[in-house]
This record gives sequence, C-alpha cells and structure tokens, in this order.
Amino acid sequence: MPTTPTPPIELSGSAAHLVGVQVPVSASIAETLAAICPVTVAENNPQAVAELSRDWWPLALHWALHGKVGSLAAVVAHPRSTREVSEVLAICSQEAIPVTAAGGRSGVCGGSIPVHGGVVLDLSAMNSIEHVDDISGVVTAQCGVFGPDLEQELRTTHGITVGHHPQSFDLATVGGWVACRGAGQYSTRYGKIEDMVVGLEVVLADGSIIHTGGHAAGAVGPDLNQVFVGSEGTLGIITSVTLRTHPVSDYQGFASYSFPTLQDAFEACRQTIRHDATPAVLRLYDPIESARSHGGDGKETIVLVLDEGHQKIVDATLATVDEFFTACGAIQHPEDRVAHWLQHRNDTTALQGLTKKGFVIDTMEVTVPWSKLDDVYEAVREAALATPHAVSASAHLSHSYLDGACLYFSLASRPPRDTPLDEIDTTHRALWDAAQRAALRAGANLSHHHGVGLNRSRYMHEALGSSFDTLQHIKDALDPTGIMNPGKMGFHDRFGASGW
Repeated sequence: MPTTPTPPIELSGSAAHLVGVQVPVSASIAETLAAICPVTVAENNPQAVAELSRDWWPLALHWALHGKVGSLAAVVAHPRSTREVSEVLAICSQEAIPVTAAGGRSGVCGGSIPVHGGVVLDLSAMNSIEHVDDISGVVTAQCGVFGPDLEQELRTTHGITVGHHPQSFDLATVGGWVACRGAGQYSTRYGKIEDMVVGLEVVLADGSIIHTGGHAAGAVGPDLNQVFVGSEGTLGIITSVTLRTHPVSDYQGFASYSFPTLQDAFEACRQTIRHDATPAVLRLYDPIESARSHGGDGKETIVLVLDEGHQKIVDATLATVDEFFTACGAIQHPEDRVAHWLQHRNDTTALQGLTKKGFVIDTMEVTVPWSKLDDVYEAVREAALATPHAVSASAHLSHSYLDGACLYFSLASRPPRDTPLDEIDTTHRALWDAAQRAALRAGANLSHHHGVGLNRSRYMHEALGSSFDTLQHIKDALDPTGIMNPGKMGFHDRFGASGW
C-alpha cells in the first residue's frame, strides 16, 4: 500500500484562522472538476478538507489545538495522472481560481496552506515509480511517491539509492523534495536535491505540459530544471521527476569528537571540507545542543561524522577528518553517539509535546559563508533571546560546502498559560522577525532547505534585493492570472490580502 500523508498533530475542527480574501468554487465548477478526477468538497466534508489544507508549520500546530487551520480550500482535487493535473489547471486558470499544490504536506513554512481557498491539488495519488535505468543509474518517479517507498524499491530491486534522506523522509514526497529545494542529512556526500535532478515534467498554470533537462550535462541555454526546483508550486506543478542514483554502499565508517570551543569546531569542519574530505554526515552541535541531545557537559561542542561508500574512499575520508580535527584540538569519543543519532534522527515527537505545553517553537536554517559563521551564530542568538517570552536559542551545523555551511537554529518562546491565539501568532512573528533579519544582516541567506512558503514570504524582497524583480517577471510570464500558490514566496498577490 502506498504511504499516505502523516498529520502533524490532532485536529478537532475546521475553522479558518487566517482572515484574508477567500475565493469560492461554484457548484458547477466543482462538478466539472469531479468529472476529471475525484474531489472532496468542503461544504460536504469540512473536516477532511481541513486536514488536506494544512502542513507541518510549527505555528499551525497551535491553531490545530484550537480546532483551526490556516485557511480552508473550497475543493480538494485528487488527480491520478499528469493529464488530470493539466485539465484541472486549465479550468482553474480560465476561472481565475487559486491552486495550492500539496503532497506529503511535510513543509514547515506554511507553503501548503490555501490562503485564498480555491482548489488544493492533492498529488499523493500520483505515486508510481515509472522507470529505472540501471545502466545510467537514473530513476523516474511521479511526484507523489514517498521517500520510503522509493528507497525500498531502488535498494531491494536495483541495488541503488538516491541518497536523499531529509529528517522528513517518512513524511515527504519526491515532488516536495524538488519543489522546496530540500536537503538530506547525507548531502555532504550526495548533494542537495537540485544536484540530483536530471529532468522534470511540469504542468504550467494554463495546463501546458513541458519537460526540462533529461541529460547528464548540457549547454543548451540556461538550465530550466532550476527554474522549477525550489519554486514551491508558484510557477508550475512538478508531476514527475528523474533523479540520479548511486550504488548502495557496502561499507560505513563513524567517528565522534568534542572540541573545547565552538570556534575550534567550526574551523575543523572548514579545513576538512576545504581539503576535499566530504563525509556523508558532518554535524556540529553547539554546547547547548551537545548537552541536550548528545551527552555533552554544557561547554564542549560535539561533532558527529559518518561516511559510506567504497571502503578505501571512506577510510581515507575519515583519516583526513581526523587529521584536521586533531590539529584543531578535538578529542575523539566512542562511536555510540553516532549510533544514537541514527536511531533518533527523524523523531518529531518532541515538537508536538512541547507545543501542547504552550511553547512556541520553530527552526530556522540559513546558509552562511565560512568567514561569517561566528557572526551569524551570535547575532541570531542575541536577537532571538531578546524577544518577548524567549527561553532558548541554539544551533547546529547540519550541511557543509566548499564555501560555507548551513546553520540550523532551534528557537523557543513560552508565553504565559492561556495566551490567546492571536498573541501566540505575535510571539512567533516577533521571534522570526528578530532571528531572520539578524541572520540576513550578519551575512546569511534566507533559507537552506526548508524553503520560503508563507512564513518567510515577507523577507523575500530584502533577501534577494533587486534580483527579486526578475523572479517576479518569470512568475508573471508563466502564471499571468496569478493562480499558482498565491500569497507565497513574496510574489505579488493578485487576490489581495492573505491574512498573514
């Protein structure tokens, strides 16, 4: 049986929390859509539509506990093929009905919330693995295939792996990986999702079907794959993805270290990567997170290392890591810390528990040049902890590149018990405004792998500067009626206020 979306927390109602412009879908249009594919109509089944109108945005968990979702679609369409997606979009374009794509709904930025109602396009029924080219090492899968289903088939039948293992692995779909420009926990070895994409099938706003890429490398103008990778359903609907794969590794190596200071650990990771040692996992935890999750003493910085592949390459990589780590003052520890991380790395239960206790919790991941890691770390923590009710701000380095790394911040506030829902929103917004803008000022980018969605939409102009106008021109050309996931990514919203 195919995997289905996993609800983030219990939902006991179907009221809309955000007050913005809502676009209805007439009974006649709903009937037309139902002739194309199965549909769920809010008027007939509001609870089912409410469940299909939300994602894993941590703030929205508070709304769910109050029986609310961000906004409610009028109709949810459940296409089973690219042709059905095309026909649904053609009608919505003609009728100026907003369309919000949803797959596993594992996003944490509100990207799947249909802020203007309209139609939610539930893509989870498009869950076929279409083709595997064993010789070239590529796989083509429909957008609704979940990570575990893809990997099980590739590993057991073909002995290959995509190598993409985000924390949301059990919750997310192939289309979501690409649409939100995701990163897996093994990305230092295998790359981010944009490095894995060979080609795409995309349905544009007017129903046109296009194919991009498809070859190992090319110089046929700009890479059109990358126009749609990370576009979060605002430029088109990704219906099929062709991805590069690797042979399943026959060997793994592990190591665990501690450093006397965070700065020593940053430098050790920088030296390692700059000298071309790229273990699959290189995760650095600040003293707060080291103590909280990895047995640290509250002062040391802990780094976990894992690599897989051909034994000679793995052994050489770990030896290089050890050389530069030792030179920077590291002390090696038993490997059981890596084993513990592997067992618990995808556990999300703490989020639900702390939300129920009244904590406002979120995470913010940004990419930072190596030269500015210290500045961004200090600036974000100082800014976040200065906001009302803030109780914690910590970080780990989760992904590394030749010129920089991803700092992944965990932020928490605790408003007084029985704080009204609107004030919880205010607390969350204050925490994000302080942290995100401090990161941008200190030299970070806007997002590394969580994407933009609704929550980060308000920062897009300051993050991209004058280049945002070019992105808006692309949006206007591909989606002239503005129906594709409006209210997101900072784009001009032709339907008016989103309520957020």
